[in-house]
Amino acid sequence: EEIGEEKSPGRGPHIATEAHLTHLGHINPDPTTLSASTPPLSFFFATRGREGEERERGREGEREGGVERERERRLPLPVASRSMAAKTSGAVQVHNDDTMKRIPIARPSVGREGKPIRLLSNHFAVKLRGVDSVFYQYSVSIKSEDDDKVVDGKGIGRKVIDKLLQTYGPELDGKDFAYDGEKCLFTVGPLPQNNFEFTVILEETSSGSAGGSHGHESPSQADKKRVKRSHLPKKFVVTISYAAKIPLKSVALALRGSESEHAQDALRVLDIVLRQQQAKSDDNRNLVDLTGGVSGCRGLHSSFRTTVGGLSLNMDVSTTMIVTPGPVIDFLLKNQKVNDIRDIDWPRAKKMLRNLRVRAKHNNMEFKIIGLSDLPCSKQTFPMKVRNGSSELQTVDITVQEYFKSKQVELTMPYLPCLDVGKPNRPNYLPIELSHMVSLQRYTKALSSQQRATLVEKSRQKPQERMRVVTDAVKSNRYDDDPILSSCGIEIEKQLTRVDGRVLSAPTLVVGNSEDCIPSRGRWNYNNKTLFDPVKIERWAIVNFSARCDMSRISRDLINCGRSKGIFIDRPFTLVDEDHQARRCSPVERVERMFEKVKANLPGPPDFLLCVLPERKNCDIYGPWKKKNLHEMGIVTQCIAPSPKMNDQYFTNVLLKINAKVVGSRHWPLISRYRASVRTQSPKVEMIDSLFKPLDDMNDDGIIRELLLDFYKTSQSRKPSQIIIFRDGVSESQFNQVLNVELNQIMKAYQHMGQGNLPKVTVIVAQKNHHTKLFQADSPDNVPPGTVVDTGIVHPRQYDFYMCAHAGPIGTSRPTHYHVLLDEIGFSADDLQKLVLSLSYVYQRSTTAISVVAPICYAHLAAAQMGQFMKFEEFAETSSGSGVHSSTSTAIPELPRLHSGVCSSMFFC
Repeated sequence: EEIGEEKSPGRGPHIATEAHLTHLGHINPDPTTLSASTPPLSFFFATRGREGEERERGREGEREGGVERERERRLPLPVASRSMAAKTSGAVQVHNDDTMKRIPIARPSVGREGKPIRLLSNHFAVKLRGVDSVFYQYSVSIKSEDDDKVVDGKGIGRKVIDKLLQTYGPELDGKDFAYDGEKCLFTVGPLPQNNFEFTVILEETSSGSAGGSHGHESPSQADKKRVKRSHLPKKFVVTISYAAKIPLKSVALALRGSESEHAQDALRVLDIVLRQQQAKSDDNRNLVDLTGGVSGCRGLHSSFRTTVGGLSLNMDVSTTMIVTPGPVIDFLLKNQKVNDIRDIDWPRAKKMLRNLRVRAKHNNMEFKIIGLSDLPCSKQTFPMKVRNGSSELQTVDITVQEYFKSKQVELTMPYLPCLDVGKPNRPNYLPIELSHMVSLQRYTKALSSQQRATLVEKSRQKPQERMRVVTDAVKSNRYDDDPILSSCGIEIEKQLTRVDGRVLSAPTLVVGNSEDCIPSRGRWNYNNKTLFDPVKIERWAIVNFSARCDMSRISRDLINCGRSKGIFIDRPFTLVDEDHQARRCSPVERVERMFEKVKANLPGPPDFLLCVLPERKNCDIYGPWKKKNLHEMGIVTQCIAPSPKMNDQYFTNVLLKINAKVVGSRHWPLISRYRASVRTQSPKVEMIDSLFKPLDDMNDDGIIRELLLDFYKTSQSRKPSQIIIFRDGVSESQFNQVLNVELNQIMKAYQHMGQGNLPKVTVIVAQKNHHTKLFQADSPDNVPPGTVVDTGIVHPRQYDFYMCAHAGPIGTSRPTHYHVLLDEIGFSADDLQKLVLSLSYVYQRSTTAISVVAPICYAHLAAAQMGQFMKFEEFAETSSGSGVHSSTSTAIPELPRLHSGVCSSMFFC
């Protein structure tokens, strides 16, 4: 937990574990503000998943459609909160939809409220003159002529295709290719025939034997063959076959708002042209060291997008994580933060190195790592064929060290294991000390909190600097001169696109004594104010795992600060220090011993425990402590770490979290009271699979039933008539799955409970992982909080908008991109945008507006905290969908369930 900080979430990924976690929460409207007609009850929830890319190109063959509005009704927005509340109201429309196949709805209207503001965006207008052009797609197969094996790897593929163009250009009518580096290439207009087969000769290739492998011949013979082979050119057989036509006219239709079958395919081809151009100018100079053997490589993201204003080029500065080039030994030392190679954890190193590529120092060849040898180089043997005195071949076992010594390569660290760079059934051993990491390899593992902080610090840019960089990039890249783009009649403007935005007024917050609190520039404070609904803490204690803190002072300052904020806190029943001997035990044992002392010093279970940890980040006690309290004991707990800045602001932030967690009962109705339900999920499954989970006994163990029952119990036995869903972590290509898979599961869970009419549903996707930035046209500062854009650069048909709810004092603010996929409730554009803004102001952990709606941030927090209960390294090895995984699925264990005493609390705050 990040204690004592006013930190806006959403700046970095809140990835708790490498397994996929799912979680929801809900909010209820204040019934006193509803109209006299039957009050609709709103059930809000947010789901969190791994953020996909903003657009994954693919066919979307659905027809344009939507749902028909039937009538209008007045519905106020939620207005109350535990520590503050948002005042707002507005009109909405309600409609029903019985269509079986859902697609994202069309934009009903644009917002009107707010102060106009002139903005610039990092979109560059594109003129599309050659709408009659047609892309021809061809399938490509590249095989080595020697062994007839398919060649994989974009690097070698691009080299082969480039050489093919040089050699056989006239036979291809001089056509230019857009090649994706793998199995597809595209041309403007057809090639002379549908099928080709060429032989391509490359002078230099990266393949061969590392050293110790099965079936090696004697050193002298192997050396002669290797010398001969290294001077021989490598031959490849390239087969090109016609696959499909992709008319560029489909993009023009999409720009007019029509659903076009090939629009996404055509845009994907144009993006491949951009990437192909950038692949020819890789630059190692823009590297930022993130520690741990990881570097950030700063470059440029570019993609074509269809917008209301026409086709545009979205250009942004982007940083990709890569493995720091250099000796493999240096990488392992940095990655595991040790100074001596003998201290390396080799099982952990094996996981980290798998599928990375290295270059052998002794022969300059490139290999992919599949594992490590079981024995060190001095003991690891392999069979090698040698000739005896009678010139007959015989097989002998030789160690890797002996093999390299026979080649005049003396190993200085023969006690280290070898890299296995062969095949699963044919190992090929390469000494680690002779291996260097290949440059520009994407790092797909999860970054540590320190690495994320370093990345943010070293990659941020002020708005004016970012504007200058992207504008200069568009001018210097000379896209208009690209033969494929020019043949399509594509011309790109060199100036940022002007956009009309609006700045919405911040909601009025309600604090203690029903006093209004008006935020200024997205911030407010509790100076001379009390909380809206402060708690009373009577039976509590402080436990101390840290040797360097004054618990009496912490207790006194916390009680005094609480009193000024309206929170009544009794003196702690006891202060429990950890025994010195226990600090040598494992984290789990330390927690168990501490609880034995707590039980011995308290007459009964406490309402609340304040835990002082020895360190704020990556403390190994944190997970076992949370599991013990939340799973076994049912005790709400707050963790802090000693800090020299433990002032009034620090304790105010701590009290905001405590006040949200410690409740005797769930008060209804409140806009920011949430109930989390967390499940594990396989790391490669994006769609949530535990919304509706029927068991063999016909019962439902899904999270929707759990939350609906909790809603029913805490809302005077009432059922929700409206559900608002905020979905995080999906790309545009997955919108239809959200509507037709996840939403169907939610409805099935509702129907399984034997209920009548289904509630009306509004589904909103929030995306942070995109590349659109907004700048003020008349100021060097970031856009003000509350800035919203729903014209100019938004989708030509779908219902989306950009909102920057928070203030950005550092770097360039990134707006959140909201997509309204379904709106059966029928909000007006203004009301929906005000709701989203209001939900950005009721985040209980901060006195600032945050960049995305609070329920999504709470969902991330719930996943992160319960993810500490278990470790998932053996089930997933990357933090995103990239990387190589086993084809066999591994069962992910269930998370321990929360204790009944805390399951309805906001334990995750």
